[in-house]
Amino acid sequence: MEESEEMKQRLPIAAMMAVFFAWLLWSVSTRQALLFLVGIGLGVALAGQRFGFTTAWRILVEDKNPSGVFGQLIAFGLAAILSMPLLGHYPELTAALGPPSVSLLVGAFTFGLCMQVADGCGSGVFYKAGMGIPLNVAILPLFAIGSFFGSWHLGWWLSLGSTEPLGFVTEWGWQKALAGTLVALVAIGAGVAWYTRSWHRSHGSAAPALFARKWVVGAILIAVFAALALLISGNPWGIVYGPALWVAKIGQSAGVIDPTHNWFWSLPGNAALLQQTVLLDVTTITNIGILAGALWVSAGKPASHKSLTGKQWAVALSAGLLLGYSSRLAFGCNIGAMFSGISTGSIHGWIWAPMAFAGTIFGLRIRRRLGY
Repeated sequence: MEESEEMKQRLPIAAMMAVFFAWLLWSVSTRQALLFLVGIGLGVALAGQRFGFTTAWRILVEDKNPSGVFGQLIAFGLAAILSMPLLGHYPELTAALGPPSVSLLVGAFTFGLCMQVADGCGSGVFYKAGMGIPLNVAILPLFAIGSFFGSWHLGWWLSLGSTEPLGFVTEWGWQKALAGTLVALVAIGAGVAWYTRSWHRSHGSAAPALFARKWVVGAILIAVFAALALLISGNPWGIVYGPALWVAKIGQSAGVIDPTHNWFWSLPGNAALLQQTVLLDVTTITNIGILAGALWVSAGKPASHKSLTGKQWAVALSAGLLLGYSSRLAFGCNIGAMFSGISTGSIHGWIWAPMAFAGTIFGLRIRRRLGY
């Protein structure tokens, strides 16, 4: 009976998605319509498997459970296997390159801290909002506003010091870049496995399995859909740009801001998008798809959430605003910087990950002090 009720709830959502897909196909472009389907697939994978980048790091630190991190490593490796040959053979495709910079260091650390306090990273905010979880629904607009302000200030942050982006596929060729990436991922996995097993052995407890079905299935699905996003759009999967664009266009339309005088928004590509419909933006379409896919998965199910105090709400919402701000400084969130950066061979992805993990340590301390 429960499954039948869920299907009844899902049918109108599926119908609306089909109508929106057809409208995109007819009125916008085939590319954007296909990317909407990719976004739906990503939303279904994230929500259906509850594949949380925030959760994976939290259970590693707090429970010494490596299964979530191993799921991430599988996702990175498989995405690299699928993406790097594409980058090597089709030069019109672009890697997720970001400049090593002060901005990257500060942004990644702050993002790692805030994602634990806000209970969601970039992808987590979207798929949990799509599932109707109240905290993430409230955080989503703040994330967008923060991302916009981060873009507005990015020129100043870069003036503090930066170097040119470095892509391993361009520098080494895709074969060497892929081999180096896979070796590094295996080494990280070996280190995590040794650490967690040693900890549990010393505490006389059984070590959790390295691989769990939900993490492995989620990793495979996410890697495949991310590779499709790269192939269809020419750009790696990202989250952050779309929300910042929404706020910029709203502010411009309301006459509150003039983005043409800002360093970031006066760049040719950004300036062009400001004059077009947001439905031509790649990240906007995939983000809408993630929301739709997560909504479809959660249809007929109560949104699970914790009851928070006023103080917890205030701190979490503030963290959500900073989450968006810091993601722009770091040239992406856990998806655009870490997942896409590592899987397409950008050095900034490898810088982002340890800085964000360091921030996570502090974020978890704040969570514990807040009592949630």
